[in-house]
Amino acid sequence: MSKTEKNLQAAFAGESQANRKYLAFAQKADAEGHASVAKLFRAAAEAETIHAMHHLKVLGYNKTTAENLKSAITGETHEFTEMYPEFINEATNEGMQEAVKAFSQANAAEEVHANLYQKALNAIGDHSLHNYFVCPICGFIADNDVPDICPICGTKHTAFKEIK
Repeated sequence: MSKTEKNLQAAFAGESQANRKYLAFAQKADAEGHASVAKLFRAAAEAETIHAMHHLKVLGYNKTTAENLKSAITGETHEFTEMYPEFINEATNEGMQEAVKAFSQANAAEEVHANLYQKALNAIGDHSLHNYFVCPICGFIADNDVPDICPICGTKHTAFKEIK
C-alpha cells in the first residue's frame, strides 16, 4: 500500500470521527440552549462527511451493493467476535464498568447488524422494502417490527427511531 493510500485511509478515519464528534457536540449545544452553535456543529459534521466520502471514493472502497454487504459483514463480524470481546475483557480487568456496559451493548448490536447484512445479501434480488428501527441507547436494529423492549438494553419500543 502506498503512502498516499495510507494517508487517504487516515483522512477517511479522521473525517468520519470528526463527523460523529461534531454531531455529539451539536446535541450538547442544543441541550444547553445554544441553537446557533448546534447548527454550526451540524454544518461542520456534514462538511466532514463530504470529505470522508471523497476519500472513500478515491480509495475505491465503495463497490457494488453485494460487495459492500460482504465488506460490512466482515467488519461487523470482526467487531463482535474479536474487537469488542477484547475491549470488554480489558475494561473488566481495569474495573471500568461504564466501558464494559458500552462495549457489551455495542458487541451485541454488531452481531445483529452482521446478521441483518447477511439477510440482505441473501435476498439481494428481492426488492421488497424493509422498515428499520434503531434503539437510541444501544444501537440495536429491528427489521420491520419493533420489539416491546430492546432485547439488548431494555429500552421501550416507543423510543426507537424509524430510519427513513
